[in-house]
Amino acid sequence: MQKLLIIQTAFIGDVVLATGLLESIHKAYPNAKIDVLVRNGNESLFTDHPFVHQVLVWQKKQDKYRNLMKLAIAVRKASYDTVINLQRYAATGWITCFSGAREKIGFNKNPFRFCYTRTIHHSMDTDKGVHEINRNFQLIAHVKGIQLKKPALYPTASDLAKVLPYQVQPYICIAPSSVWATKQFPKEKWIAFLDALPPNIKVYVLGGPGDTLLCNEIIEASSTNNAVNLAGKLNFLSSAALMKNALMNYVNDSAPMHFCSSVDAPVTAIYCSTVPGFGYGPLSSSSHIVEVKQTLDCRPCGLHGKTACPQRHFNCGFQIEIAQLMATLPALTKQ
Repeated sequence: MQKLLIIQTAFIGDVVLATGLLESIHKAYPNAKIDVLVRNGNESLFTDHPFVHQVLVWQKKQDKYRNLMKLAIAVRKASYDTVINLQRYAATGWITCFSGAREKIGFNKNPFRFCYTRTIHHSMDTDKGVHEINRNFQLIAHVKGIQLKKPALYPTASDLAKVLPYQVQPYICIAPSSVWATKQFPKEKWIAFLDALPPNIKVYVLGGPGDTLLCNEIIEASSTNNAVNLAGKLNFLSSAALMKNALMNYVNDSAPMHFCSSVDAPVTAIYCSTVPGFGYGPLSSSSHIVEVKQTLDCRPCGLHGKTACPQRHFNCGFQIEIAQLMATLPALTKQ
């Protein structure tokens, strides 16, 4: 494993979870040269990362397949000893095959698995509840001396300095948005949660640039005067740095939950249409899971959630009680 490439071109949260492999490999082989391949937009997760030699970026938003070809050529020229592909789709499977690496490792669901030197069975069995980091680890479990490690991000000195002014008093963070609508705790419920909070606690509302409007609507519709909209103002690593020292972070089953796992930040993860059994639950030392108390025949309705509730009632979100969220507030905030 002198020179290796880890491929994960899925969403932000998936890339964060993939950093567990970085930790495992670096711990066992501290002199190995590790590169990562991600989709455009996710490369900033590895800014000044202490264990990553180079970040390769697949520009998928424009000239997708032309850029894929350029990337495949660059991977082949790099002459990797090992390529580990966490993706189960054809594009990255082809890159893996074309890489020329001596060892090509991936999951059996990839269409190009026939040219892998090692193939691992992939399962999403919710009854077993195997976490994604454990599924990923099976790709390298055969390596001598390797051990399972948790995901980790490394905010830079600049990231830490940027969030320092926000940390002068006790605070919590909420991240109300999600790529998938049915993973998102309803806006009305977020508003009710802010209304229920003690008046002495600062609230930072986090998200990307596209979440600014939603975050503004939540704050403006609530009765709190102590909430600040930081959507679009912090990068991934800065957000993780802010979440690390929060009293509690309230998040959906989405990327911010994995940010918390990566810096061991306290987290309350709210599950609407999805379930922790899919294997994407929180890994922080202080972790809480909130979901509807009632058994719903329609839940879960899909692995990734959907653009709208198929049943049009969204009971998996609306029937979650605000008291369930309030119960995870640290005692300090209740005084």
